[in-house]
Amino acid sequence: MNLNQSPIWTLISTFGLMSLFAVGGANAAIPEMHRIAVDVQHWLTDKQFADVYAISQLSPGPNVLIVTLIGYAVAGVAGALAATLAMCVPTAMLAYWVSRLLTRSSHSRWPTIIQAALVPLSIGLMGASGLVLALTADRTWTAAFVTAAVAVLAFATRLNPLWLLLAGGLLGFAGVIG
Repeated sequence: MNLNQSPIWTLISTFGLMSLFAVGGANAAIPEMHRIAVDVQHWLTDKQFADVYAISQLSPGPNVLIVTLIGYAVAGVAGALAATLAMCVPTAMLAYWVSRLLTRSSHSRWPTIIQAALVPLSIGLMGASGLVLALTADRTWTAAFVTAAVAVLAFATRLNPLWLLLAGGLLGFAGVIG
């Protein structure tokens, strides 16, 4: 088998590169993960992607678990390991290198400027992630309305998000949301 056609190699190259641009964490890369996994590689359907995301968020541990689940869907345990390491190792190495550089130049202004510039970038990427997930998961007007209502409630109140999750789960269990 050609190395370029290997699903393991595709996972490694895809998530290795993606990890370097996931400013704000793995959730910031959700739109690109969706594009690659659903539209480009056809590893998952929209529904499967939404399900994988939901499972990754409900599971304890880091939110990068979505990559592990995508890798597992593509190539089993080896794919899960390859995708997870590809998403984590390059970023960890870059973070280590940048932290050493910032420590050495702690008296300079440019580290503060770079950090301040990354905040709106991270917020924008996470907002795009939310939009992609809403478009992926909301297949009915009822689901779209519930998503919008929960977003407004989460933004406007101090209501614990677990209550919102519970309400959504109960609505889904009751068959109101499909």
